[in-house]
Amino acid sequence: MRTLTLFAVIAFVIDQASKWFVFQWLNLWERQRIDVIDPLLVFRPGINEGINFGLFGGGSGAQRVILIVIALVLCTALAVWAARSFTTRRAFASAGMVIGGALANALDRVLFPGVLDFLNMSCCGISNPYLFNLADVFIFAGAFGLILWTGEKKAADEGGETR
Repeated sequence: MRTLTLFAVIAFVIDQASKWFVFQWLNLWERQRIDVIDPLLVFRPGINEGINFGLFGGGSGAQRVILIVIALVLCTALAVWAARSFTTRRAFASAGMVIGGALANALDRVLFPGVLDFLNMSCCGISNPYLFNLADVFIFAGAFGLILWTGEKKAADEGGETR
């Protein structure tokens, strides 16, 4: 569980620090666009009031509270699953990334009308209209890791963690 906690804290801090840096220090709200490596990486401000890709956006305050509660319940369920079943550091780290990213996005929903997004990536003549943040990256990477590393392998195979 130490690995889970460490990765959750790291993911949470990196996400929140990146948002502070981009929105406050680089003043993205005022600038509206920062071409880092155009078009591969562009910073644009956005607030996602819905779920992934803005689905169900523009909802009520009740929807915002429901999404916060869902994030907290899922994080708790994932932590319980990890404590009861996980045997490898990779699995604990993956769960930690999901939990840290989800809690970072939940904090955004507490502080703002939605989740702060700022990353936009396009390539090869295809213009991507969607924005995301580092918490989303941690959630995706952690979920992918959970798929890969929560099988029936024994702790000795991959350097298990003591609980």
